[in-house]
Amino acid sequence: MEAVAEGLWGLAEYHEKRGEIGKAVKCLEAICQSDASFFPIVEVKTRLRIATLLLHHSHNVNHAKSHLERSQLLLKSIPSCFELKCRAYSLLSQCYHLVGAIPPQKQVLHKGLELAASVGYEISMKLWSCNFNSQLANALSIEGDYQGSISALECGYVCATEVCFPELQMFFATSILHVRLMQWDDDNLVEQAVNRCNQIWESIAPDKRRQCPGLLFYNELLHIFYRLRLCDYKNAAPHVDNLDAAMKIDMQQTQRIQELVKELNTLDQSLSRSDLHYRDRTALSKKQTMIQEQLQNMTGLSSIGQESLQPVYFGNVRRIIGDKLQLAPPPIDGEWLPKSAVYALVDLIVVVFGRPKGLFKECAKRIQSGMNIIQDELLKLGITDGVREVDLQHSSIWMAGVYLMLLIQFLENKVAIELTRAEFVEAQEALVQMKNWFMRFPTILQACECIFEMLRGQYAHSVGCYHEAAFHFIEAVKLTDSKSMQAMCQVYAAVSYICIGDAESSSQALDLIGPVYGVMDSFVGVREKTGVLFAYGLLLMKQQDLQEARNRLARGLQLTHTYLGNLQFVSQYLTILGSLALALHDTVQAREILRSSLTLAKKLYDIPTQIWVLSVLTALYKELGERGNEMENAEYQNKKLEDLQRRLANAHASIYHIEIIDKVRLEVHQLNDLDIKRAMADPTMGVNLDIPESIGLSAPLSAPSSSRLVDIDTRRRGKRRI
Repeated sequence: MEAVAEGLWGLAEYHEKRGEIGKAVKCLEAICQSDASFFPIVEVKTRLRIATLLLHHSHNVNHAKSHLERSQLLLKSIPSCFELKCRAYSLLSQCYHLVGAIPPQKQVLHKGLELAASVGYEISMKLWSCNFNSQLANALSIEGDYQGSISALECGYVCATEVCFPELQMFFATSILHVRLMQWDDDNLVEQAVNRCNQIWESIAPDKRRQCPGLLFYNELLHIFYRLRLCDYKNAAPHVDNLDAAMKIDMQQTQRIQELVKELNTLDQSLSRSDLHYRDRTALSKKQTMIQEQLQNMTGLSSIGQESLQPVYFGNVRRIIGDKLQLAPPPIDGEWLPKSAVYALVDLIVVVFGRPKGLFKECAKRIQSGMNIIQDELLKLGITDGVREVDLQHSSIWMAGVYLMLLIQFLENKVAIELTRAEFVEAQEALVQMKNWFMRFPTILQACECIFEMLRGQYAHSVGCYHEAAFHFIEAVKLTDSKSMQAMCQVYAAVSYICIGDAESSSQALDLIGPVYGVMDSFVGVREKTGVLFAYGLLLMKQQDLQEARNRLARGLQLTHTYLGNLQFVSQYLTILGSLALALHDTVQAREILRSSLTLAKKLYDIPTQIWVLSVLTALYKELGERGNEMENAEYQNKKLEDLQRRLANAHASIYHIEIIDKVRLEVHQLNDLDIKRAMADPTMGVNLDIPESIGLSAPLSAPSSSRLVDIDTRRRGKRRI
């Protein structure tokens, strides 16, 4: 009977290599369904192989789960076979993960940890402990048990240290940093996690680091998230450069791997010919061996086509060789995200850093690049026009959520750029795209509802609809548990009320600013502080408390310039300070400040801010009696104003305008399915989408001394519970 099993295993392998997965599974299932009696270990190995094939090549998770559960029952009667038992536990855990069954997943993983601990101090068991602790940390983080997740990761780190494996230590150190960033309840603990990552990474030899591109990407991205949260753009910049360079190198290597695989496949076909001359066969075999060695050196695979225990957290799309940013060795063999998602995230990071500097051409290129990557991946997941979240395979939901969240953030940045450039119609189109995605995937994208409402407010404010803008900002506050996001939306709403200009609106603005001002030092970084100082300074200026307004605004400008590097926000700070200097009859300083502001506004193609600066400059020249400059400036201002009025008229005439500004929140039917809920869970061991971002308000105001709040950085991860 063993010979029969060996034959069917061989036939299954033959079909698998030809891509005939259905036939391969049937060959293996013939063993399980046979009336003949096979040894239990033969059946176990067969069922594990079936489950692996199903998980790698299909969405049939429940079928795989049944085979694994049957394997577990059979393994109970076998006293040893620890590797097989651990493999079964790990695969079954992954099945539970894919269907969102977290309690049974945790139960299986605890059994796996108990088994590994009972066997002793063998290195293989230590590595399996690392595997189980990694998966357990992931499950706990989905439930929001961050402390439990960190405890599991610390256990994994201890095991990695005991087997003297720096790369594995780095895997657990970065994972711990990731959870610390998501939880962030203690600045010192986060900083300690960052420092440990730096120490371990430095301890790994440079040539070894180059063999760990997954860890390099993961580490750099986490450092960027950390620096962004601190608003430390200066020290984040080198990490962004490292990340972008690493992506370009990896893209080149991936292309080379694909070329070698293609060449190897051609050689395999030639060698399969029965009429091939001995001399030619020998030459082709040598070339085949050489290419296999090249691939082994580039990918770290011990043999071509050999598959180790791959995690299946990330959908079941078939992955080609080299298309993986591996984080840890087998039996973890894990990745943070598929390479395509990491590439898109790198594009997004470049946009996040480039947009506040006014590098709109590069940003547009990277937005398009990232969106193209995402659209391709969504197609692979079966998300075509008309597909909604109820149509998704269970095992695709989480991965679809990651790509959709990234897509929304690219669209968000596009909206911000178009509003800065006063391209209102283009901003409308991006907002409508966001709305359509949200309507199709309302539960998966529920965390984006706050962002969408905030952007509706941004658009309404930009086109001068201040009442509507305030409405949407206040609605956004209700849709998030994030204190930071709530604070920023309150600041935005306050500025819209200030722009309305009457006494009641100013009172409402103060009611919104006051609470945020009182707690502004409690936030991590200076993002909220710079925003509220700007709004408070603007309100004080409206109330004619000019000197106090100047003090607050000067402090806010210093923080903005030092930490955020946001040219648009700096430009607007300068403009209002120039207005104050003029009001205080400090014409020398007013001229100097306003010229700097105009230069920045021109660099950013920010027409509304240019008009605002020009209006103040015209008033300055009038006060100084510089008639020529006054006339020239007024003429240029009128030309810009005509351009803006034309853009506003086009925006108001659009069929989307009323739909966007309407004082009605988007109403969609939210699902309560367990799998959809799971897609909304914080993917703490997946992608951290909590990327602090700059989003602006823009609108011309009637009075030269008035202001717009533009591009204050906000935290983006709003979340509302179902």
